[in-house]
Amino acid sequence: MTEGGLAGPGAKGIGMAETDKSLLSALGLSRTSEQVYLFVVQRGRTSADDVAEAFGLSAETAVEVLDGLRDVGLVALPEVPGGAYAAVDPQIALGAAVDQLNERAAALRDRIPALVEQFRSGVAGEHVAPMTLVLTDPVEVASWYARLQHQVRSEMLTFDRPPYISLGMEPLQVSTIARGVSWRVVYAAESFSRDDAWDETVRMSEQGEQARVAPSVPFKVVVVDRSCALLGLRLDGISVESMVTESPPLVKLLVDTFEAYWERALPLGPGGATTSAEIREALEQRELEHPPAPAGTRAAVPPTREQQAILALIGAGLTDEVIAARLGLSVRSLRRRSQQLMHDLNADNRFQLGVEAARRGWV
Repeated sequence: MTEGGLAGPGAKGIGMAETDKSLLSALGLSRTSEQVYLFVVQRGRTSADDVAEAFGLSAETAVEVLDGLRDVGLVALPEVPGGAYAAVDPQIALGAAVDQLNERAAALRDRIPALVEQFRSGVAGEHVAPMTLVLTDPVEVASWYARLQHQVRSEMLTFDRPPYISLGMEPLQVSTIARGVSWRVVYAAESFSRDDAWDETVRMSEQGEQARVAPSVPFKVVVVDRSCALLGLRLDGISVESMVTESPPLVKLLVDTFEAYWERALPLGPGGATTSAEIREALEQRELEHPPAPAGTRAAVPPTREQQAILALIGAGLTDEVIAARLGLSVRSLRRRSQQLMHDLNADNRFQLGVEAARRGWV
């Protein structure tokens, strides 16, 4: 049997030998060595002659293959005349080999920043155009969004609005914020049309996301460390055409636009995070402890989280139906609370309510 057709009686039924590429190649071993190793594992004590006969190899080649397996610690050969080769317990031998590979991979990963710095220093005198890519595949767009979260070091700026092309990545966002990344997002009012949008915002706020809401945002964008941006080029919900750019003028324009909207947007409350159930419970408790103030008087007590949420969402231009759904209230209850806020702040309409709330620092 030639090497090109190696199957080996000892290799049958063991999945490792069925792949096109040797799974032991990471240890510097060939496919032949892998099949011989599987043969020894299944057979037990094995001589070079056994291997030569089973795989159609010369005696010298069989010894060379077995000695190669011994060199990496997968088989052992007793120092006695006529001793047979025997496999070392794979759990120990392969486990140790994997540990060594992991250590090497970690060492290589640790060297990447230094190598990147050397590379950039080497081409500093050359003209290197900033990267700009146009993406039309939704999988590519989603992959880039995840990639940017992995590579961000200090700051993530986001405009959030429909349409959405990928599922949420809460665990990745949480781990990114946990690394010390400042994550600021301006939500468009229509972002809260999704059933779970408010609860998701609440959870992210608890994890450290800084959120504000505006009546609208001009586009969808993610800016990483003020050096790279993922920008949606279409908002029709049909095409997912997007652009990744490192162009300094364009990135600066996107950052300036974000900061302008951030300055005017309404915060979703300090911490702004509570569940709908907790909001209702806190509301009932507050109504027991603080009955409505007489007409014409001004509220003296600080706003509750629920009041801040109502003020922020009203200021963002959301309808009563949407706000009520987000806060787990009936429309009638929401309107009663809104009327009480206008009463407490001597406001005749929603605009005056927002102005007075902002003057008091409630939003």
